[in-house]
Amino acid sequence: NPKAFVMDEPMAGLGTEGSKTMTAFLSTLRDQAPILLVEHDMDAVFALADRISVLVYGRIIATGTVTEIRNDPEVRAAYLGDPA
Repeated sequence: NPKAFVMDEPMAGLGTEGSKTMTAFLSTLRDQAPILLVEHDMDAVFALADRISVLVYGRIIATGTVTEIRNDPEVRAAYLGDPA
């Protein structure tokens, strides 16, 4: 009975299909315990997270829900490829 799952970039090196498989697996763990996930795969983050904090060079630039993070201009410029 885990109290929490802590994972550092579990999608690293998996490719698109591997990432989808890992995301589906991690989703099954959500009912067992909270998950602290450090990840660059934003599709996986958006699929799994209830609350997101985004760091750039060790500084938190935004914290919020998936919708808030998707719409944040600084996050979009840093990670999502859209200009702020």
